[in-house]
Amino acid sequence: MNKKFLPGSYLTFFLVFIFSLTTFLVTCNSPYTPRPRGYFKIPVPKHEYQQFDKPDYPYSFEYPTYAQVIRDTSFFEAKPENPYWINIDFPQFNARIYISYKDVRPGNFDKLREDAYKMTYKHTYKATSIEDSAMQTPLGVHGIFFNVGGNAATAKQFFVTDTVKHFLRGALYFDAAPNEDSLSIVNQFLQEDMKHLINTLRWK
Repeated sequence: MNKKFLPGSYLTFFLVFIFSLTTFLVTCNSPYTPRPRGYFKIPVPKHEYQQFDKPDYPYSFEYPTYAQVIRDTSFFEAKPENPYWINIDFPQFNARIYISYKDVRPGNFDKLREDAYKMTYKHTYKATSIEDSAMQTPLGVHGIFFNVGGNAATAKQFFVTDTVKHFLRGALYFDAAPNEDSLSIVNQFLQEDMKHLINTLRWK
């Protein structure tokens, strides 16, 4: 009986084909494991502070040395109602804390407080949670700090007051698409700066 053998080159090709096919079939049947989404590491500086104490302003506080205080000439395209509205800019984070100040007059305190809550809760369509915490500093400043969860435009807000003369509100915004995961480190870092601002705030 005659036996036919494949030439050496054809035999090698045949074996490589079988091996490749087997590897492909085994790989296709392997379970897929998704990798978590990665984000760029954001370096943060050491917390250090300087004084904001302009003689014509009704308040003073400490703010970070890596930030800039700029007078706000337009609050979201609207003209501020007094010259004491400022922005605290963080260029390295593309972030800004909007600070608005209002006088407390007879009969308007409840409205100021309600407006501050409304400004926070207007983000509920993007928020997964909103937590408010009452604050009282050693310098006699009272207020509420808001943590907004989810991909809301602002994750950190607050208002502080003495209930008789001064009412100040702050909100942190980023010049970027809001993403809770990618901004979490910077949000937590700047939250410490916001709370330092509150704890060092003095009314004049």
